[in-house]
Amino acid sequence: MARTRYKVVSLFSGGMGLDIGLHRTGRFKLLAAVEKQRSFCDTIVANSKAGRIEKNLVLYDQPIEELDPEKILERLELRAGELDLLVGGPPCQSFSTTGRRGTTQDPRGTLLWQFLRFVDVMRPKFFLMENVRGLLSAALQHRPIAERPDKGGPPLAPQELPGSVVRSFAEDLRRKTDNAYHMDCFEVNAVNYGAPQLRERALFIGNRFNAVVNFPDPTHGPATNEVADQRTFEGFSEKSLQPWATLRDAIGDLQEDAPVLMDFSPRKKGFLALVPPGSNWRSLPVDIQKKSMGKAWAAKGGRSGWWRRLTFDLPCPTLVTMPNHASTSLCHPKECRALSLREYARIQEFPDDWVFCGKTMEQYAQVGNAVPVRLGSIAGELIADELDRLAKRNWNPHATKPEACRIVYVQSHVRTRQWFKGGETLVWNEDHDDRPTYAAPKTTRRSKRI
Repeated sequence: MARTRYKVVSLFSGGMGLDIGLHRTGRFKLLAAVEKQRSFCDTIVANSKAGRIEKNLVLYDQPIEELDPEKILERLELRAGELDLLVGGPPCQSFSTTGRRGTTQDPRGTLLWQFLRFVDVMRPKFFLMENVRGLLSAALQHRPIAERPDKGGPPLAPQELPGSVVRSFAEDLRRKTDNAYHMDCFEVNAVNYGAPQLRERALFIGNRFNAVVNFPDPTHGPATNEVADQRTFEGFSEKSLQPWATLRDAIGDLQEDAPVLMDFSPRKKGFLALVPPGSNWRSLPVDIQKKSMGKAWAAKGGRSGWWRRLTFDLPCPTLVTMPNHASTSLCHPKECRALSLREYARIQEFPDDWVFCGKTMEQYAQVGNAVPVRLGSIAGELIADELDRLAKRNWNPHATKPEACRIVYVQSHVRTRQWFKGGETLVWNEDHDDRPTYAAPKTTRRSKRI
């Protein structure tokens, strides 16, 4: 018996990682996508025509601010409340903990509320919004560190408090929709579900049936000899956890004759050639460290990506849009070059036949900014199961309204692997049993109300 395929509209579709994940479940039919970047739109069209995603999807290739959700519903022959799932990932740079935060003072920050505008008008049964983990701690108004209370400044105003963006979003969701939606936010890491990449994301799942959903527990974890103390995996049976997928699992068998490549400069390659697989700037002679890193050499923290050469034996670090930067380098383990575009796509688990359009930099951005496909599939299965249960209830809401929206942490933070200890550089060498370890996680799951 064929299972129901639920109707989906995708906003901020980008490289379509989330949409591919939903598509792979076999439970969703993508009706329309919204994306303003020209090269991204070309990618969507090319793969839609080839049947790698829905062939007849409607593409709106313009800024979301210019679109009327009611007219989109009319074109799709739907009324408010009939759409099963609204998905999207509003641009996240303004909320990232990497670099300078602009939060909602950055115009991109307001795109969260564009997503909310579509929820309000379309009234989907469920919505799925994803973003960077930094959104959860972001403030509506950023106070420079030098002006904060611990530096002698006045107390933080409510809009300057950590988490005020999410609190405001939840309040507006309740107010604009007459308290129709309950929302749960899950802080997860793709590597814990079988993706070959350490990548933290925040997934917001909302519904208007008073359903409380729960993201599944991790299915994967570090191998026993890679963690200092496995006993801290309380709540999860370590025997039931499969080993993390590694870079070798993702790209070990990949052969490319003419790779699309955003490569390092000859100068950068000169430094990287001195770094063994599984290490970084720590393996360079001190004089070369200082010469190549400048002021960053004396900085505290945030330096593990400098002159980083990957190892096949571990999951890949979080992909960035440009792998050839000195401070966030993603150098191939065996070859002195950056990861190729197709390697990027493998790590994000795009289909091997997926076509990327645009300039090389734009293609890397499509993959680097995407949601890991696997997270889209897991969230999709969760939502499809909830929709199935509600369909059996004839779409009658649960009698009890949840008290508040929740933020649920699901062991998303993978504590940093050791690079340096006791004055000695630690290289992750797969041929030795005394490899540097990943520190054991302190928290597996916790929940708080918004």
